[in-house]
Amino acid sequence: MRSMLLCVPAAVVMCLSANAFAQDYPAANKTITFVLPYAAGGPTDKAARDLAQSMSKVLGGQSIVIDNAAGASGSIGANKVAKASPDGYTLLFTHIAQATLPSFFRNLPYNVEKDFEYIGLVSENPMNLIGRSNLPANNMAELIGWAKSHKGQINIANAGPGSASHLCGMLFQSTLKVDMTSVPYKGTAPAMTDLIGGQVDLMCDQTTTTIPQIEGKKVKSFAVTTPTRLSSPALKDMPTMQEAGLKDFTVTIWQGLYAPKGTPAPVLKKLNDALKVAVKDPEFIRKQEAGGASVINDPRNDPAGHKSFVMSEMAKWAPVIKAAGVYAD
Repeated sequence: MRSMLLCVPAAVVMCLSANAFAQDYPAANKTITFVLPYAAGGPTDKAARDLAQSMSKVLGGQSIVIDNAAGASGSIGANKVAKASPDGYTLLFTHIAQATLPSFFRNLPYNVEKDFEYIGLVSENPMNLIGRSNLPANNMAELIGWAKSHKGQINIANAGPGSASHLCGMLFQSTLKVDMTSVPYKGTAPAMTDLIGGQVDLMCDQTTTTIPQIEGKKVKSFAVTTPTRLSSPALKDMPTMQEAGLKDFTVTIWQGLYAPKGTPAPVLKKLNDALKVAVKDPEFIRKQEAGGASVINDPRNDPAGHKSFVMSEMAKWAPVIKAAGVYAD
């Protein structure tokens, strides 16, 4: 009985301590860091910086900086946050890799489901299947026919193993049941250069990258990977993959915010509340839409909805990656 009575005050002290910490969070003399597990300059880096600006305003001018901790397909930066102090000052901003790396790596040094607190999804970028300008096919029906008659002869470029373009390409092959030669590059830019030059046949990439090349008539566009057609002038006439007969073919490159496991619930609530206000900021929305992204404003903004969505994405991509036999140690 005595030991039970001693436990009550200890629990109360811990609860009061967490609440007191949350009331002081974020401290004006401390900096919140968004760890971005990719190099500067890409679409995810831009989204992180835009969100940091908007959330800083919501949090009364709080200093928020970006730490580009690139490497190992994003796992280095994610592991950095998984092992960080759970105080709300070190957060992870990452994309679809949060759901795909567990299948891609045999020995991932963290557990996506257990080592993070889920704060909320932020935005998502549509993708677009494109081909070299002199490809015989001119629409999706022709492309599917051409692909099936050229099994084993088609090269499909991507921005590197585990990249969004790689995932989209693998899903395209598995859905069509047509084997193609995946050609990895060190980023989207060199892959696009070779596609324009006709060294490879196809590539699936974010619309932020494909639209300028489509407008310049340097590549052919075949379809978008969203559930509905896009409003962009360059893509408004493009069918979706599902319209082309590829059932359930949906790929978007979504971005979300995470904290280390054990971050106090009141701190997580403050961060989630700030995120929800930030994604409704007209300036933030304008910046995302200018780059072809859509701001998320649905249950995935909530921690529970965010985590449920990521788990569903893990289940979606695991068999695709396993079937392709693409792994890293």
